[in-house]
Amino acid sequence: MDTIAKMIVTALADLGVKQIWGVVGDALNPLTDAIRTEDRLDWIGVRHEEVAAFAAGAQSQLSGELGVCMGTVGPGSIHLLNGLYDAKKSRTPVLAICGQVPSAEIGSGFFQEVNNDQLFADVAVFAKTVTSPGQLPYLLEQAVNAARALSGVAVLSIPGDIGSAQVPDDVRPHFVDVRRRQAPEPDAVSAAAQALNDADTVTMLVGMGARESREETLAAAQALQAPMVLTLKAKEGLEKDNDFQVGQSGLIGNPAALHALDSCDALLMVGTDFPYREWLPEGKTVIQLDVRGENIGARINVDHGVVGDAGLSLQMLLPLLRERSDGGHLAQARKKYATWTAEQSRLSEPGYGSTLTGRLRSTVDNPDGLIRPEAVAAAVNTHAASDAIFTSDTGMSTVWLSRFVSMEGDRRLLGSYNLGSMANAMPQALGASAWDRSRQVIAFCGDGGLTMLLGDLLTAVAYELPVKLVVFNNGRLGMVKLEQEQVGLPEFGTVLHNPDLAQVARACGLHGIRVDDVGELDAAILEALAHPGPVLVDVRTNPQEVSLPPRTSMRQALGFAAAKLKETLDSAG
Repeated sequence: MDTIAKMIVTALADLGVKQIWGVVGDALNPLTDAIRTEDRLDWIGVRHEEVAAFAAGAQSQLSGELGVCMGTVGPGSIHLLNGLYDAKKSRTPVLAICGQVPSAEIGSGFFQEVNNDQLFADVAVFAKTVTSPGQLPYLLEQAVNAARALSGVAVLSIPGDIGSAQVPDDVRPHFVDVRRRQAPEPDAVSAAAQALNDADTVTMLVGMGARESREETLAAAQALQAPMVLTLKAKEGLEKDNDFQVGQSGLIGNPAALHALDSCDALLMVGTDFPYREWLPEGKTVIQLDVRGENIGARINVDHGVVGDAGLSLQMLLPLLRERSDGGHLAQARKKYATWTAEQSRLSEPGYGSTLTGRLRSTVDNPDGLIRPEAVAAAVNTHAASDAIFTSDTGMSTVWLSRFVSMEGDRRLLGSYNLGSMANAMPQALGASAWDRSRQVIAFCGDGGLTMLLGDLLTAVAYELPVKLVVFNNGRLGMVKLEQEQVGLPEFGTVLHNPDLAQVARACGLHGIRVDDVGELDAAILEALAHPGPVLVDVRTNPQEVSLPPRTSMRQALGFAAAKLKETLDSAG
């Protein structure tokens, strides 16, 4: 007879799980011992359980399969929450196995006891505690099937005494693949096609739900002669070789995307739950295609909703569309996009600071001659492999990635783009690197994000994960600084007193590179990417660099000016 812990671990290995992330501890001991004897599974012990959940979620997003993490009784499980919320918001299947106090003590207020079923009720599509050996394998089956079917988080809590209980050899879980592509209703597709054919100009807003339907999405843009605004998560798979795309909208967006949205008659949304209402146009005929019916009309009034898989919906839609010959709307948006990208490219050139414009600008916003963050992102983009995996911290690191890193070739992209957590880039990079050690994994880290979970630099070293951590070290919580200044508040509480992060990395066992001069930047990135092990590149970047959104109100402009005046007066004493 096997133990219940052994049965669980064997079943996960049979399912194809390769790694389990977590921190060892009392109630988990039967499970970690079972992992120790299972050759098909690797245990990756992190320094903080939040890292475990982020890493498991990253692996799930990259593979489309189940990611697994573990946390022990009470605090250990609580620490998983933030990374699990990211998995929930990213709609990716993750199983969290949590330790619990001995079964006889449940409900007694025992040391470290936490009601996991309540704790995880909001984040999980399934959250149950095993209280009797006879509940297995059924609860395990339900947990895994729910996570995969609903693309969400399942939490299974197991007391230590249950994990070490015996189970007959013939008791084994049976997992089923319950994922199915949903076809839309033909009448809904016909009505959507009619609305699109009646419109003079159409713009497409395309999200990650269309990433697996690239061919159909491009065919729709061709038929409609529609510029295509991509969400950040749609860059992967849809940005490359796309003569219709005009970049992103929202705070990280550009004037071309804003023009494409504002100047159309009809808006076709495909596979996106783009959340920022203020960046969606008004007074348009709106057609929304989404596999989740609850997304239809959640952000904007929708005239025609089509519930179904993006690829299947577009396959049904395409034969009904009238081919357009007038490409003026598309051409105008693409011209604006080309102009904007050329302007951005000049900002990223290492020699920009020596130009007349650059020198004049630097006297105001960069008197210390710090490196422009645009140049850092552009250098990484130039030298990274065509199949590199990128992660980015929430905030300005994501802004620079969105504008200067192209998802060419087979590049992949991860970030906390729905939850918006700090400190996600390094943990997700660890998960990605363990998932495929043969590929470059490059994390765009903010200094605030990296230092929040700094201890897990040691995980990269302990498990020889060859991540490349590029730190935009501006000594600031940069996005918060910008948010304060836009509403007229002087910068407050955002300054970070950082150590030399390259020296910290070297003390942890990574290869650390410090970059203080833009002339050293290119060589530093090349050195980092060529190094076989984990590397941290600490780049001193300009904290005053402002990334303006495509639409700036007079109130924001006045607020920014007022904030700068207050900051000047404060610094003058």
